[in-house]
Amino acid sequence: MRYPQGGGPTAERRAFREDIRLEAAGMFAAGADNAEVAKRLRVSVRSVQRWHRAWQDRGDVSLQSAGSAARPNLTEALFAALETELVKGPVAHGWDSQVWTLERIKTLIGRRFHKTMTLSAIAQMLHRHGWSHQLPARRATERDETRVTGWVKDTWPQVETPGRRSA
Repeated sequence: MRYPQGGGPTAERRAFREDIRLEAAGMFAAGADNAEVAKRLRVSVRSVQRWHRAWQDRGDVSLQSAGSAARPNLTEALFAALETELVKGPVAHGWDSQVWTLERIKTLIGRRFHKTMTLSAIAQMLHRHGWSHQLPARRATERDETRVTGWVKDTWPQVETPGRRSA
């Protein structure tokens, strides 16, 4: 099932669906037929057929929730190991500059953990763990903070389009 906003079902919704499947397993064990189970649980007969087949093959375990489909590819232990590698810097891993890019981190994850992740998944994972985009270590000497602040307060609101206002 696709969700236009992304994210999939919540943990509560997954638990609710799992309860329905396990209730169906109890009905299967009691000898109820698929049509009766579908009618009593208010689900499609096709879903009940799939559940019944899985229940016959592997029992109640097959009807339990597998968890979120969007769970991270790296466990907390592996992410801790990745952080250790990131702190060493890109030069320690063979790159010629001290700038981490998502592409380089993807390569590092592939080399170190033999896992493949998309660039957006890597960015989300890093953000979730408190990492942010790199910022310059120092400001330009020509920068005039009072002029910048004045421009942001006075000029930017006039330039900004109405559709982009955040307030």
